[in-house]
Formats: sequence, structure tokens, C-alpha cells
Amino acid sequence: MRRLLFFFFLILSVSCSKKRDYKNSSRATGWKMIGRMGGFASDYNKKAKEQETGPGLVFIEGGTYTMGRVQDDPMGDWNNTPNQQHVMSFYIDETEVTNLMYSEYLDWLKRVFPPEEENFRNIYNSAVPDTLVWRNSLGFNEAMVNNYLRHPAFSEYPVVGVSWLQAVNFCKWRTDRVNEKLLEEAGFTAPNARYNVKNNELFSTETYIKAPTLTYGGNDSILNGGKRFSKLTKIKEDSSIVGANHTDLYVQRRDGIFLPEYRLPTESEWEFAALGLDGIREYNSHRGRKKYPWNGQYTRSEKRKLRGDQLANFKQSYGDYGGIAGWSDDNADITAQVKSYPANDYGLYDMAGNVAEWVADVYRPIVEDDYNDFNYFRGNVYTKDSRDPDGTFNLVTVNSIIYDTLPTGKLIPRQLPGELIQIPVDEWETYLRINFSKSDNRNYKDGDQGSKLYNTRNATSTEYPMYNAPVQKTYADSTGKIQREFDKSSNKTTLINDEVRVYKGGSWRDREYWLDPAQRRYLSQNMATDYIGFRCAMSRVGSKAKKKKTPRR
Repeated sequence: MRRLLFFFFLILSVSCSKKRDYKNSSRATGWKMIGRMGGFASDYNKKAKEQETGPGLVFIEGGTYTMGRVQDDPMGDWNNTPNQQHVMSFYIDETEVTNLMYSEYLDWLKRVFPPEEENFRNIYNSAVPDTLVWRNSLGFNEAMVNNYLRHPAFSEYPVVGVSWLQAVNFCKWRTDRVNEKLLEEAGFTAPNARYNVKNNELFSTETYIKAPTLTYGGNDSILNGGKRFSKLTKIKEDSSIVGANHTDLYVQRRDGIFLPEYRLPTESEWEFAALGLDGIREYNSHRGRKKYPWNGQYTRSEKRKLRGDQLANFKQSYGDYGGIAGWSDDNADITAQVKSYPANDYGLYDMAGNVAEWVADVYRPIVEDDYNDFNYFRGNVYTKDSRDPDGTFNLVTVNSIIYDTLPTGKLIPRQLPGELIQIPVDEWETYLRINFSKSDNRNYKDGDQGSKLYNTRNATSTEYPMYNAPVQKTYADSTGKIQREFDKSSNKTTLINDEVRVYKGGSWRDREYWLDPAQRRYLSQNMATDYIGFRCAMSRVGSKAKKKKTPRR
């Protein structure tokens, strides 16, 4: 009996010891996970952290909704007909990007890339909004031309005169500046060094992740100046420390410090956010359809304290941009200060009126929901990092900046110094794939060689593609002088091509009809107006919702 009890306790103790051994080990192999610097399980964060909400952003929980116009279509143009889509959770700016926010970007460019230096002149000039958009041949608007962007009275007004390309470059800049600050706060770079960087010592998020020693131009005083970096260096050098709690010398994606990129929202994301469907939700269905970002069928508030107040800034009728001065005025002739009107049910301001907004999509009259109904987006151009045969990354330097000449004749940098050079994906990425077969997918299933429509007079001719738009040529001649050639052809049938982008939402210049979030229009990505601005978005990584679902009683 004693021998049996002895064996029973022996087996129990062995099983318990095995349980203890496996407690902090891999569920895949049972091994203790060895970290990047020799520590056991030190850099495998099993408890995933919630994604931090970036500056200025609001969280939008994704879901299904009816994308497209659900109100009357008096024009009968079949533009954005209703279709069911699903959007992943994402973040979007609480307000439009303001003059103050954009001026911060301009001042940074001016400090880092002095426009008085010939090599950098076009970097700053390419980012400056076109203030001449305020001019009208039969109107007097010189006060806005001279003051709207810079005067402090307009600092919290939405920036305008910004093309789609300029908006995209602002998003890229914002991404790197936010992540640069997060890296410093984590103790991996020298404090406040970001305020004094030079044009050959710039921080790029992707460069730091993929080739960290090349960041800041390889300047160790910045890159290795943080307290945490110094501490980890000592840990690495001390071979007697095994299993210490530390991460590698450089932050990686697995550390969860960096935020995903700021970018323009897709058309589907913008429309979903503008609708604010939480306001008409009842359990797992929506009570009817929404005409505006707010509830109800009218543009004036029905609340007792605010009854009669306009809920957006828009053109009320011919020659009426604000109403009769006084109580019933919407308090705005042109754009209005952000947050002047109530937010929608997601807490977003000016998703109707004030300024229309650029979104990321290339314009097409229809949404190809038959091909995709999840995170719909038209405009993918896939690229990869340029690398030498030995695997070395190629970076843009101050002497290798490439400028694109726009149809307007302006020059715009393709990338800034410190960024990894991007090239189109090739057969190494596309061979035998079933989800994509080429780098440029902007005209996928709508205008590409496989779906062109030919003129009935000559069924074999390729002279008449689906979108036969004018082509304006701008180039530099042998002397370096910019030459412009207008397309004077008389057989062009449309203005749609792969360089026109969607903009959404009504503006201060638009009538009530355009306040519907489903309305969509397009403009060349190189052009700007006095009524189009933008706001940034960011993808959500990890869980769909911030809060756990609770039982419905």
C-alpha cells in the first residue's frame, strides 16, 4: 500500500513539474522561446496590446452597410447604385485637416528643405496649396487669396487648394512624424533630436523597420541616443545576463510601438463613417435609411434648444450661401471653423458641408461589387523595395530625388530623402498568383485590355478604349524649359482616366442635394479647388471592436 501511494505521488509530482515547465513555453513546440538577443521569451509579447489611437483620430467599428445612393436619382446617371459592402474597423480624423495642421507641415518642409536652395526648391513649392483657387473672374475674393492659408483668423478652418497628390504626401509626412515621436518616447532615440534634423538625416518608418542603421542618415548620436537603447546595449554586451527582460536594440513591428500609416480614407470607409449608422441601429439592423450624416429628413435642427439652426454649411439657394444675416444664418459665407456644427453619431464633424473631401479611390461610374464586397477600393498600385543583388536596400538621397512633372507643369518629388526607393512588383510576386497579376490595378475589370469596349465601326481597333480621355503633355525640353501641349483632339469622349480621384460630401459651394454621403464626384488628382479639403484615416490592426460584446437583455 505504501509503495502504491509512493508511485501515485511520484507520478503526480512529475505531471505537475511538466505543467510548470510548459506554462511559459510555446504552444506550438513546447520549447522555451529564445528571444532575439538570447533571452527566453523576452520579446514574444503574448498579451497583445490594444492599438493606440493616433493624434486627431476617432475609432470607427466596421461592419456591413448599404453603400451607394438610396435616395432619388433625378439625373438617372447610374452613378454609385446601392450595393451591400463590408468595411473593416478603422480610424478617421475627427475634423478635416485645418490650415494650422497643414501649415505645420509646410513649416517643417521649409526648415528641413530650404526653398532658397536650388536642389530643394520644388519640394516646398510642390506642397504649398494653390491659394489662387479663390479667384473668380467676376468676383472679388483677394482677401482669401492673401489670408486664408496663413492668417490666424483662419487657422482652424479646413485647408483648401490642396490636390489629391498633395494630400497623400501630407499623410506620409504625418505618419513619420507621429512614429518618430513614439520612438523617442520609448527611449530609442535622442530626446528632441527630431526638431533639429537635417535634410540628409530624416526619419522614415519603413526605413527604420527594414534597415534601422540607415535611419537618420546613419547618425548614431540620434539613432542610438535614447536611454533604453543604451541600457539594452549594455545588456547585450553582458553575456552573463540570460533570460533578462529586454527587446532587441531596434524597435520592430512585433513591439507594437509604431502606428500604421496615416492615409486618405477609401470611398467606402468615408461613406460608412459619414453615415453614422449607430444613430439608427436597433440590435442587428438599421431602422430605415439615412439621407444625411444626422438623423431626420431636414437640414435644420429639430432639437428644442437648437430648433431651426442649420446642421451644415452649404449653399441654400441661388445667391444664398448662408441665409439672411442674423438668427437664421448658418454663420458661414465660405468655409466655417471646424466643429461649428454638431458631430454625427460617430463623433465626426463636417461629414456634410463645409468642404468636400478627397478619398483614395480612382473614379469609375460604377462600383464593381460583383468582384469584391469587402473593403472595396479601386486604385491599388503594388510596389516593393528596391534592393541590390546583395540584399542592400536602396535609399533616396538628397542628390537622387526624382521629380514627376505634372500636366500643370509643376514638379513634385516622388519620394523624400531617407525613404526606401519603391519599384513596381514584377513576376517574382505575381507568377501563378490567383489574387493579383500585375502592379497597376487602377483599371482592373474596367478599362483594362481584357475589358475594353471598341467602337462599333471597327471591332478590332484599339483606337477607342473604354475611357478615351484627353492627354495633356508636359515635359522639359533639351534646355530644361517646361513645354506644355494641350490635347486638341475632337474625338475625346470623357474626362475619366486613371488619374481622376473621387471626392465626397457637399461643400459650402454646393446645394443640399450633395450633402448625401453617397454622392460622389471626381477631379484630376493634380488639380485643386476652393471647396475640396481632406481628412486622414488609419487602418485598425487586431480586434474588430474596442469593447467586448455584452449579452443583450
